Amino acid sequence: MKKKSRIIMVLLLLAAGALPLVAQQPDFDQMLRDLDQQTTFGDGDFSAVYTIISERPGEEREVTQARLFRRDQNDQFLILILQPEVQRGQGYLQVDKNVWFYDPESRKFERTTIRENIQGSDAQNADLDQSSYSEDYSVTSWEEGRLGSYDVYILDLEATNSGVAYDRVRLWVRKTESIVLKQEDYSVNGRLMRTSLYPRYERVGSKLMAKQVLIVDELNPGERTQLTMTEATTQQIPDSVFSKAYLERVNN
Repeated sequence: MKKKSRIIMVLLLLAAGALPLVAQQPDFDQMLRDLDQQTTFGDGDFSAVYTIISERPGEEREVTQARLFRRDQNDQFLILILQPEVQRGQGYLQVDKNVWFYDPESRKFERTTIRENIQGSDAQNADLDQSSYSEDYSVTSWEEGRLGSYDVYILDLEATNSGVAYDRVRLWVRKTESIVLKQEDYSVNGRLMRTSLYPRYERVGSKLMAKQVLIVDELNPGERTQLTMTEATTQQIPDSVFSKAYLERVNN
């Protein structure tokens, strides 16, 4: 009788909210899809100018300016180097799952990858492409935390295919909005390769794009790269831009 009374009392307390309930685990698969959706222009085009500043100890900083054209629905992008003058006209083109680098001096295209560093900086082609967390990774563990003044979910991801730049990734995702505030990239053996910080975002159409990114090379102390986005637009891009012929033509 006493046992039955205790059970009834516990049920009443739960119903009244006097005892805390176990917090429901967030849907992390959906969270990764939301992160991708936030930066993917599935039914339109996206273009912007990126200024890439690279710093290395004992060297003058290097400044590269590039214009990005993206058509996410066809998985296409073109990165055209504008500055410095000595590299002007070089470009990276992705079509049909292939990535090409074009050098106007030799007038030749060379196969490269989405993981290729842009002009020797710590930024990669993948940093300017649409995100694909939900396709390439799965969440293996998580915890709640804070980053600066923001409440975040800290997610540990493992790659689900071999086509990614990093086998393991740790994300700091803002709770109140589906944006990444910090990312750590690891090798397959768990070595920290680089850290990326996303202090500023800008709304472009209905999307939120990182306006500023700071990438720290964890293998070479003191080396870092800053990306700043300007002139972002969703205006339609001519089909001819996503072609080898376009890169050849803009250099004539």
